[in-house]
Amino acid sequence: MIYGYARVSSKKQLHGNSLEEQTTTLTANGAISITAEQFTGKTTSRPKLQALIDSLQPGDTLMVTKLDRLARNVTEGIELIRALFKKEVKVHVLNIGLLENTSMGNFFITTILAVAELERNMILERTQAGKEVARTKAGFREGRPPLPKEKINLALDLLTNHSYKEVETMTGISRATLGRYRRRVKKC
Repeated sequence: MIYGYARVSSKKQLHGNSLEEQTTTLTANGAISITAEQFTGKTTSRPKLQALIDSLQPGDTLMVTKLDRLARNVTEGIELIRALFKKEVKVHVLNIGLLENTSMGNFFITTILAVAELERNMILERTQAGKEVARTKAGFREGRPPLPKEKINLALDLLTNHSYKEVETMTGISRATLGRYRRRVKKC
């Protein structure tokens, strides 16, 4: 049986990597059952992936759209794929092909995962360099910009006659933020 696995790091994943796009692609390529989760690729503890791996039987195929959806670092990726090979499970990476437990297959996995890890590290370095430049500019503030007081006051006023969900829809301010501001007002 062919099982698909789709993963995103964040809800606003880039075009081509969204859960919906991955799921559609996996289904179109023959995946019968698809496991999807939102979890960072840098951690090895991904509950849905682990449950899927535990359920795979010899002869099954695990399909992913890209290798970096399965693992983001070389060590974890090699361990994970070799564990699947030990279970006699095939790994089909759609943008690469079917990976087999051969010398050439293992070389290919190591090379591709090394490139994925390099790419991830370069993104982190560029992000940190951008933050360093931004910190040197006047008026720099880490994190999200504060909400205008008028908008917060309007939202808090609306809470007297509307639910949090309704106010969130009207103002675009999340329930968590509304609750945080409401608690601050009550403390004063």
